[in-house]
Amino acid sequence: MTLRFYDTASAEVRDFVPLEPGKASVYYCGATVQGMPHVGHVRSAIAFDQLTRWLEFRGHRVTVVRNVTDIDDKILVKSAQSFEPDWFSEPSARMDEEWWALAYRYEQEFEKAYETLGVQRPTYEPRATGHIPEMHALIQRLIDRGHAYPALDDSGDVYFDVRSWSKYGSLTRQNIDDMQGAPDADPRGKRDPRDFALWKGYKEGEPATAKWDSPWGAGRPGWHLECSAMVTKYLGSRFDIHGGGLDLRFPHHENEMAQSQAAGDEFANFWMHNGMVTYEGEKMSKSIGNTVSPAEMLELASPRVVRYYLGQAHYRSVLDYRPTSLQEAAAAVERIDGFITKAAAKVAHDMGGPKGYAVAPMAHMPAAFIAAMDDDLNVPQALGVLHETVRAGNTALAAGDLEAAKAALYSVNAMTGVLGLDAVKRPEAVQGREHAALDVLVEAQLEARAAARAAKDWAASDAIRDTLAAAGIVVEDGSDGATWSLKRD
Repeated sequence: MTLRFYDTASAEVRDFVPLEPGKASVYYCGATVQGMPHVGHVRSAIAFDQLTRWLEFRGHRVTVVRNVTDIDDKILVKSAQSFEPDWFSEPSARMDEEWWALAYRYEQEFEKAYETLGVQRPTYEPRATGHIPEMHALIQRLIDRGHAYPALDDSGDVYFDVRSWSKYGSLTRQNIDDMQGAPDADPRGKRDPRDFALWKGYKEGEPATAKWDSPWGAGRPGWHLECSAMVTKYLGSRFDIHGGGLDLRFPHHENEMAQSQAAGDEFANFWMHNGMVTYEGEKMSKSIGNTVSPAEMLELASPRVVRYYLGQAHYRSVLDYRPTSLQEAAAAVERIDGFITKAAAKVAHDMGGPKGYAVAPMAHMPAAFIAAMDDDLNVPQALGVLHETVRAGNTALAAGDLEAAKAALYSVNAMTGVLGLDAVKRPEAVQGREHAALDVLVEAQLEARAAARAAKDWAASDAIRDTLAAAGIVVEDGSDGATWSLKRD
């Protein structure tokens, strides 16, 4: 099956044909480091991590660029506010923290969240403050082409002239006359209230460290300009995929596309956007107290469970969080890991040792899983294949069919690997000779329990089960007999 993705710009699922055979170039918007990462940031990172892993599995050498917006109005405002203890998780936070120190501290919090949840590091992660010359060059190109102009009020701002670009609004399919004014600067310096800032002139009272010299006066870049300058520097004037959260389509990505194409760059071949995270059907909002942060999720569940939960829905769909969501994800992960632990022990003990059983070759990837992922990253359908393989593997174990169990184990490892679950630490399973010895002892207990149950000696049966439970061993009764696994923390 041909690899296909939904393209926001054309509003259709299209065949993915890389601009350069065997390679794929991906840029997705990273953090504006003004505060702690929220669940939407992390969901987006996991979605594009799944995309990257799948492109790599399908044979592409992938270059991924994920930016850090480390200069922004919100960062300056946050750094100037008085310190309140509940703002920060870090004891090093202090009053009137320099904007660049605040930005860097929060950047580290994002990196920590990404690493904890198994998001691969990008090929490169540029910071906006490191690309001011490229931004100046892009602004000048736009001025020379008649698509940008210095502010009419001598403020030092430079604006993109939206009416000079006939395609403005095409990404989000909006009519320019129906749009509200861009709130990024005082409209008195604009030809049209919808014109957006490419460069923001320095204003009295702002930090002296937050300004750079430019042909139009000292100032700092506009948010939208930053991404256009960074992506084209590293991926060129045309690249395969530009991504980000659905909330970035307008105005950020609309403005990015307009200014880049107006400057003469073809820009992104595909635009991909992941859906939002809601709380019991409502938009998460601090004002109504229905938010949940990645840190709070990680207090309730392991990183592997949180990764599974945030990556289980189709990337374009809304992911709805409920109080039971992590429990349900934990149960699903427990079924997967329980099979992996049991099957690995059997394979190691009965099929010549542990070498090779833990890492599955990609040849064992089920065809139905591949078809689902090729179809616009249909992760829910792919997870259905994963869980069906787990069920088949457990049936094979119960029947003593170790060859079938081994094949299922290899397939399960292949699927969890490409979904990024194996990039998250899994509670260590006891392996090798130790697990084989434990398996012999537990199986003897299960046989004694089965005999007690056959004799309807329920007291003896319950006593054996309670003894195993006290030792941290979970017994599951099924139609094919009892199986065991180690209890997860």
